[in-house]
Amino acid sequence: MVSKETCRNEIRAAIRQLSDRCLYSAAKWAGEQLVGIEQDPSNFTPANTRFQRGSSSIRRRFSTNESISTPQPSIGFSHAVTPLPEEDEVIDGDLYLLAKSYFDCREYRRASHVLRDQMSKKSVFLRCYALYLAGEKRKEEEMIEIEGPLGKSDAVNRELVPLERELSALKSSGAIDSFGLYLYGVVLKEKGNESLARASLVESVNNYPWNWSAWSELQSLCTSIEILNSLNLSNHWMKEFFLANAYQELRMHVESLEKYEYLQGIFSFSNYIQAQTAKAQYSLREFDQVEIMFEDLLRNDPYRVEDMDLYSNVLYAKEACAALSYLAHKVFLTDKYRPESCCIIGNYYSLKGQHEKAVMYFRRALKLNKKYLSAWTLMGHEYVEMKNTPAAIDAYRRAVDINPCDYRAWYGLGQAYEMMGMPFYALHYFRKSIFFLPNDSRLWIAMAKCYQTEQLCMLEEAIKCYKRAVSCTDTEGIALNQLAKLHQKLGRNEEAAYYFEKDLERMDAEGLEGPNMFEALVFLATHFKTHKKFEEAEVYCTRLLDYSGPEKEKAKSLLRGIRMAQTGFPSMDVEHFPL
Repeated sequence: MVSKETCRNEIRAAIRQLSDRCLYSAAKWAGEQLVGIEQDPSNFTPANTRFQRGSSSIRRRFSTNESISTPQPSIGFSHAVTPLPEEDEVIDGDLYLLAKSYFDCREYRRASHVLRDQMSKKSVFLRCYALYLAGEKRKEEEMIEIEGPLGKSDAVNRELVPLERELSALKSSGAIDSFGLYLYGVVLKEKGNESLARASLVESVNNYPWNWSAWSELQSLCTSIEILNSLNLSNHWMKEFFLANAYQELRMHVESLEKYEYLQGIFSFSNYIQAQTAKAQYSLREFDQVEIMFEDLLRNDPYRVEDMDLYSNVLYAKEACAALSYLAHKVFLTDKYRPESCCIIGNYYSLKGQHEKAVMYFRRALKLNKKYLSAWTLMGHEYVEMKNTPAAIDAYRRAVDINPCDYRAWYGLGQAYEMMGMPFYALHYFRKSIFFLPNDSRLWIAMAKCYQTEQLCMLEEAIKCYKRAVSCTDTEGIALNQLAKLHQKLGRNEEAAYYFEKDLERMDAEGLEGPNMFEALVFLATHFKTHKKFEEAEVYCTRLLDYSGPEKEKAKSLLRGIRMAQTGFPSMDVEHFPL
């Protein structure tokens, strides 16, 4: 078992080493987890009262969700001991410092050139890493210069081929460290050699498990649970963070939440864990709880921008215009040139119905980060609202190019082709979305409606889809009503009556009224009258009398028919009967 103090010492050393190698994103992540470790109460001072908040929203979430099994309380993690690597004895220390200074000023080729003759593992990594980033920087410039009307270009990182050749030779000779293996994995991934990239990244994290950037790259290559389970990873506490994140990306949200609950045993104050927990709950559509968690997160980290675009999605879904306006204003003042900030502002304009302005901000987000998945998907939604289906299709296709497992983009493609009157294409994309998210009733309903179109008219298949939607907890109640109507259309009155009754029970439980209730009452009254179940028929007719207008007249007519059928004589006016 590893203690909290051991975790602290490991993370502190990792932050120094990651920063020294210019892996600032991984160093930042490590720093956040360091601060997130539960503090010793005896060490509390007025300066660190931040830790007195108690991460109440995380604990509240775990204590109230009954679907999560409660593991044993943990005071540490069991893992194989991974010794911290000793620093290279850098003879060229002054040159390294100069190269790092150039690197920090984004003069990547100058940094690489300074270290051209240095052969220590530390210098080799920084030289190759600087060269890789120089290639990425040039690729982005070329994309801006030569991109076509649809925003596409064939620009590539021209440093990948020489880097792969050099890093492969270094790996074969054993002259490469875990950081070099990480970079080698990134290069192989960019070139499309995913199996070798996974092997290199696994070797990197096994040798040096504190590099979160390596874990993130490895996670992006785990597109199925089979691939994830095949990885030969050492048993280190960083592996728990990796698995929690991987489960979330594979839509195994319950398993992901269990991992984060386990990690909370030490990292009780981690904002990262709280944000990831909120993401998982967002996927489970627990919007009220997600909103509470993000509010708590912003109170403790008021200048946080990352993950706040997800919070804006929650506010958008709840149509909380005032709260979304406040959030958009806040991130604009904090850092308006972040993709997340642009997406939040775009969501605000979308909620206001200003779709052109929303598209402008989503495009701005993509100028800042071409691979920002949410912006492509949200822009596709806006184009659908604007009835610009070709542009919507292009945006959704760009999203699935970035992440082929994004069910929202596949669903958007289905909607776009359905709007164009091409149900066969729409059906294909709806099936793709369901493959990646089989437990979402909205996707099953969309596919069922596609089967109901005039071109397909596959009503039996539509019925199967609606049944799956019911089993996936259709909160909007669309599936039950459609099942009743389809069975009625096919002349299966018994089945139709069953689903009308179920739908009526749902509407009564939720206190709903409207055309669907009137339709159900009329059908059930007529159905039971036809089958000479007069008492049941009268119950539904009596409920219809509560309506005004045509509904009331329909109820009176049905009651007259019931009286005539019961007595065998013509009925006097129904209003003269005691009801």
